[in-house]
Amino acid sequence: MIECIPNFSEGRREDVIAAIGAAVAEVPGATLLDTSADADHNRSVITFAGPAEAVAEAAFQAVRRAAELIDMTQHSGQHPRVGATDVLPFVPLRGATLEQCVAIARAVGQRIGDELGIPVYLYEAAATRPERAALPNLRRGEYEGLREAIGSDPARAPDFGPARMGTAGATIVGARQPLIAYNIYLNTADVEVAKRIAKAVRGSSGGLRGVRALGMLVEGRAQVSMNLIDFRTTPIHRVVEMVAREAAAYGALVAESELVGLIPEDALLDAARFYLRLHGMADDQILERRLRDRS
Repeated sequence: MIECIPNFSEGRREDVIAAIGAAVAEVPGATLLDTSADADHNRSVITFAGPAEAVAEAAFQAVRRAAELIDMTQHSGQHPRVGATDVLPFVPLRGATLEQCVAIARAVGQRIGDELGIPVYLYEAAATRPERAALPNLRRGEYEGLREAIGSDPARAPDFGPARMGTAGATIVGARQPLIAYNIYLNTADVEVAKRIAKAVRGSSGGLRGVRALGMLVEGRAQVSMNLIDFRTTPIHRVVEMVAREAAAYGALVAESELVGLIPEDALLDAARFYLRLHGMADDQILERRLRDRS
């Protein structure tokens, strides 16, 4: 069982998002699990899963449909992006390994480059160069900057496909462990506060390990937008607590938070243990887990 969670540079046109989801659902064996969209980010996340062959085909068809419907020369939004299908990660679930996901990522990436003529960059466990493992490195300059550099800077040559960008931009394909896309809204419209908090919690700035964060303004509210790439090392409750402490230093409070896509059950159990002080709670004390194990 493999999971795929592509991010598309469209969060406003519901018909386009539905058409991309339909391209996934039309592939036998691929199960569409979730669709999430945000107009300010102008971005959508579609989650699907299934056997390796079905997921690989569904991923390719989704990229094809997105390339037909999204014109990056007309795109704008709060979230960094380089292409119509901005990022295409494969994640191992039941009975699968990260190595299998690497093989799928590279095969699908090559097919996207060869058949669709879209430049492809490999990241995370599928990366061919150490400096390309981290997603922010590949998104540097976003669509506009990469369009200028791709044909002239050897360091920015794609792994597959042409060294030129059309209206579909580029696609970043990879393999990784489960990630939590998690946003926290503050009770302020001061985006500078969100940016300072994001810098404090971001792992690359000396904050929390495995946390990537940006500060932005969404629907008139300051938002700390995060990807938690290693929730077992840095659990979600630790992130919430640090954001709350940093916000307090600026006279702000955490107003609410949101998930983008799906979250592993274990991450919620970790948060429950922390906030309910259930430090000795066993996993099989969850009613549904006990029933599932006995069935």
